Amino acid sequence: MKTPLVEFRRVRLGYGRHTVLSDLDLRLVQGDYVGLVGPNGAGKTTLLRALLGNLRALNGEILYPRGQRPRFGYVPQREGVDEIFPFSVEDVTLMGRYPRMGLCRRPNRSDREHALHCLERVGMAEHRHRTLRDLSGGQKQRVLMARALAGEPEVLLLDEPTTGMDLASEEDTLHLIGDLHEQGMTVVMVTHLLYLVANHAPTVGILNRGLTLGPVGQVLNDERLSALYGRPVKVLEVEGRRIVTGCPPTGGGCGGEATAC
Repeated sequence: MKTPLVEFRRVRLGYGRHTVLSDLDLRLVQGDYVGLVGPNGAGKTTLLRALLGNLRALNGEILYPRGQRPRFGYVPQREGVDEIFPFSVEDVTLMGRYPRMGLCRRPNRSDREHALHCLERVGMAEHRHRTLRDLSGGQKQRVLMARALAGEPEVLLLDEPTTGMDLASEEDTLHLIGDLHEQGMTVVMVTHLLYLVANHAPTVGILNRGLTLGPVGQVLNDERLSALYGRPVKVLEVEGRRIVTGCPPTGGGCGGEATAC
């Protein structure tokens, strides 16, 4: 059995007296690909903050069995990125090197070569001299992934990685995430879109006051999803793809249209 990178034991998370998640058990090991879903306000961002070390547990234990916290690469929602400054794609990617470089050191040739390698991994090397704000939504997301990879992470944390994308960009982004996972990257993807995790994440966690975690085929079933969203939901398999029907419209839970998400 692999030694976990991080382990939550009976963890309670919240803010002040307000509890968001309780009795939380989670073991994240090298090579995992976990998709976290749940209705709005279910605690997805709260769990991300705890994983990143930005939120302490109110109760329970957050452990690092290998003796230290793993290196996390964080990819925020595209809408949360400030584009007011005319940073180039290369500049943005180099920002991911700063924690590895240390204080008061400027990027050297090795840092720039590593940043270029990360841009090559996400298919954005040819755009390295363009400004971030001039890119399409899908291209910006790839640059943010390159920035996260520049820090040589052990775990890639993705917060709503396809928000605002068209279907083609969404598929490209998900294929990229899958490729990174196949190359050995541990991935945690947070989204409100059930169909994303249903077809891409081998392990799924449903957040709703607590966490139900397991193989996608076991966790995403009609009974559990109907109880979660308070309406009849069915999971169908059509030509090798899972389709979730009966979900609330976008913003209410699993995303997509009311008839298929």
